[in-house]
Amino acid sequence: MYKNFAEIKSAIQSGVSVESIAKYYLGRIEETKQLNAFLEVFTEDVLIQAQAVDAKLKSNTAGKLAGMVIGLKDNLAYKGHHVSNSSKILEGFESLYTATAVQRLLDEDAIIIGRLNCDEFAMGSSNENSAFGPVLNPINEKMVPGGSSGGSAAAIAANLCTAALGSDTGGSIRQPASFTGTIGFKPTYGRISRYGLLAYASSFDQIGPFTTTVEDSALLTSIMCGKDEYDSTALQEGAPDLSLKFDPNKKLKIAYISDCLESKGIDSEIVNRTKEIIASLQAEGHTVEPVSFPFLDVMVPTYYVLTTAEASSNLARYSGVHFGYQSPTAEGVENTYKKSRSEGFGEEVKRRIMLGTFVLSHGYYDAYYTKGQKVRRVIQDKTKAIFEDYDIILTPTTPSTAFEIGKNDKDPITMYLQDIFTVQANLAGNPAISLPIGNHSNGLPFGIQLMGKPFQEADLFAFSDYLMAANKN
Repeated sequence: MYKNFAEIKSAIQSGVSVESIAKYYLGRIEETKQLNAFLEVFTEDVLIQAQAVDAKLKSNTAGKLAGMVIGLKDNLAYKGHHVSNSSKILEGFESLYTATAVQRLLDEDAIIIGRLNCDEFAMGSSNENSAFGPVLNPINEKMVPGGSSGGSAAAIAANLCTAALGSDTGGSIRQPASFTGTIGFKPTYGRISRYGLLAYASSFDQIGPFTTTVEDSALLTSIMCGKDEYDSTALQEGAPDLSLKFDPNKKLKIAYISDCLESKGIDSEIVNRTKEIIASLQAEGHTVEPVSFPFLDVMVPTYYVLTTAEASSNLARYSGVHFGYQSPTAEGVENTYKKSRSEGFGEEVKRRIMLGTFVLSHGYYDAYYTKGQKVRRVIQDKTKAIFEDYDIILTPTTPSTAFEIGKNDKDPITMYLQDIFTVQANLAGNPAISLPIGNHSNGLPFGIQLMGKPFQEADLFAFSDYLMAANKN
């Protein structure tokens, strides 16, 4: 059993082949098929890649990720392989190119093992919206793994690959990481190129890793980030040094948002654990103080107004004409659009497209979309103001532990509120990470979220590694 990349590198140094490591993961996937984490496993490709990496290791030409096996959320392009965003609308579609983030991992000899299930078009908080059925939480298979990157989170929790990539639009990496006891990281907006990521909401989406150690998360992020001529929103500078250099003698100023701990509906054990961590940090000499963030109640509505508007525009390309699913009973252009989209998209995706189309429509644009952008700026400014006085913002990642499959599927509002603590980082564009340092009496894990200053991932990773070490179970 390989729990992290350090263990894999140790195994390779002791004579274990990358091919045998790959076969171990392929066996684990077969043993846990009931989880429905993988939509497709690239078995033949994996073994060919593993043999090639073994040859490189013998000739001392292997890259930094030699031996690391990675799963891809099913919204990342990988040339010559299918990608569907867990939707019927992309039935049979094969990628014509590889996402920049994925290519950079391949260039360092990572092995891509397969496509991971997710909420359709990354829209959901439970992974119950996939056209290919829900993913089960490996810790308790009656529970959801969170979403939208539920397959990625479940794959790491069940040890089906060394690391997995997800995308985070409003918490879709950090929330499932909290529900599955894994580490989920969302970088600063623009840190990692979005080229090859099937868009949901372009001004929010970011690619990030799921891992079991902060070290692996930092390594993957450092390799994926950097300028990219294919993405004008990507930061036009080289990759930063993300080594985990936290000076234990350095004392930080940490803010915790008191409104989160006083939020209606938050689990009392999550509140108590957060307070324990605050007290331990204070005991170690750090300044940890409450700050008010009076916009908690408007963040989720603002997020859904803006992201659905962007989704309405982005998803217009899926028409049933050029590629993907086309209704077999469609006649004529307009009928083809209507039937293909009605039959090809799931209920949640159609709900968000309709909402987004409404907020962009004549007579409502200023009342909803323009107002939403103004509120977003207020949230960004308030977040920036907090970081003028503090180094880190600490909150729970989620208001509860994982809930039962089917419990909230008829209540969209309850489902949307799963993102109440995570959307701030997306609205403001800041980096944020969920660390698995909470265990509930119900046997399920939960995460603590740390948010950092824009483009200060190095500081965030270093402090995260320090906090993880201080809270080893």
